Amino acid sequence: MTTPMVTLYERIGGEAGVAALLDQFYARVLDDPELAGFFQDASLDKLLRMQKEFFGAALGGPQSYGGLDLSWVHSGRGITAHHFNVYAQHLLATLESLGLAADDVRETVHRISVHKNDITGEAY
Repeated sequence: MTTPMVTLYERIGGEAGVAALLDQFYARVLDDPELAGFFQDASLDKLLRMQKEFFGAALGGPQSYGGLDLSWVHSGRGITAHHFNVYAQHLLATLESLGLAADDVRETVHRISVHKNDITGEAY
């Protein structure tokens, strides 16, 4: 008998865990003067709703990301590799503060970071 594989989404705590992660993560992001300007005209409710879909899908949850193409949404916003790296550092710090296993922290950052070029508009 094989044991069903537990997804990263489940290890993070499922829907409630992702919601808690995003609340803490975006509190850090929105408090960062280098990143806050990118979100000044955004609806925080809509942003968090879309991020729950995006993170849920990326982490192996039951969600499907129904948002617009990442490269299109972020095009022309001036988001550089530096900005993305600052964003990723906030994600890393948030994940570590939640007491997750080191492997789960690394895997989560990796699964989000694979979209860096779409967000920054840099060539692959």
